[in-house]
Amino acid sequence: MTAVHPHLVRPVSGGGLPWSPPGGGVSIVIPTVGRPSLDALLRILAREVGDGAPVELLIVRDRPVEVTVPAALRACTRVLAGRGAGPAAARNVGWRHARHPWVAFLDDDVLPRPGWLRALLHDLAAPDPVGGVLGRIEVPLPHDRRPTDWERCTAGLETGRWITADMAYRREALAAAGGFDERFPRAYREDAELAFRVRAAGWQLRHGLRRVRHPVRSEDRWVSVRTQRGNADDALLRRLYGPRWRQLLEVPRGRRTRHTAITACGVLAVVSGVVTALTRRPATRRTAAVTCAASALGWAAGTGEFALARIRPGPPQAAERLTMVATSVLIPPMATYHWLRGWFAARDARMVTGTRRAAHPGSSERPDQRFQTSRRA
Repeated sequence: MTAVHPHLVRPVSGGGLPWSPPGGGVSIVIPTVGRPSLDALLRILAREVGDGAPVELLIVRDRPVEVTVPAALRACTRVLAGRGAGPAAARNVGWRHARHPWVAFLDDDVLPRPGWLRALLHDLAAPDPVGGVLGRIEVPLPHDRRPTDWERCTAGLETGRWITADMAYRREALAAAGGFDERFPRAYREDAELAFRVRAAGWQLRHGLRRVRHPVRSEDRWVSVRTQRGNADDALLRRLYGPRWRQLLEVPRGRRTRHTAITACGVLAVVSGVVTALTRRPATRRTAAVTCAASALGWAAGTGEFALARIRPGPPQAAERLTMVATSVLIPPMATYHWLRGWFAARDARMVTGTRRAAHPGSSERPDQRFQTSRRA
């Protein structure tokens, strides 16, 4: 553990937060895939990390990309090689190399607000039961129009629970929980799942004062279809935590059940339509035709409701509305496909034990039983 020297603890004029580093300082871990936004993040940290702040910076390259570290950060920075296995695995590489008792995770596309480091050190001056502190996420949205579907999706980060865009944990708490579950290959659900296990290990989590901005990344019109891959991670969580997994992990209820119903109606409409066209029996033809019409109506009603729910809060531009219609047709079957794929892939996963004794978030209760899962390479 690196000692904190007395000259690093000094008052700040003007009513600001003082340097109050947690014993031993903090390691900042940034997993990256080489986004251009990393340069802007490092420039901000170069302005923040100075005056002998008790900080080390660990950049984990999850792809073979060049990382340019500003001169002001080189003395306290290490660039580590990830395995290309996703952000959960990259963060594990980072915190396991950390020298300090606190580990702050930042995504490579956030922009810390001025005074972020000082506020971080203030946040981490927390009593022992606190094992993690969440930063405040700000997503800038346009003021001259209503936000698009993708902008609204990104804005959901502002109310996300324990998301690792800016989340700090005690290294001891990470070790007690076993770190991130590397079966989650995307930046999706792995943070909520870790937070649950940290609380189950007896630690409390709370919200801090530091702030970062999370700009909306530029994406093409099909991004909402690609994000349906996350349903495979939801299926894994259902295997691990049972039917109450959303409640246990504080994950809001989505539309997967409705997506499944819409998909079932669509499949039934196609199958019964084929039967109607091929059968020669009048009775069978009538039954198949009625089934086809009813299921097609159900598919159209469900898809239409879904599209309207996405169009209403968005901008009135024709291109955005056309995108919502097209993707609303594709999302239900893609969500269902990825759920089934994830359910099958996680068929050997063991359910976590002791879920009924989970400590309530923010409580000081320590569960009587440790949570265990099977971890497969």
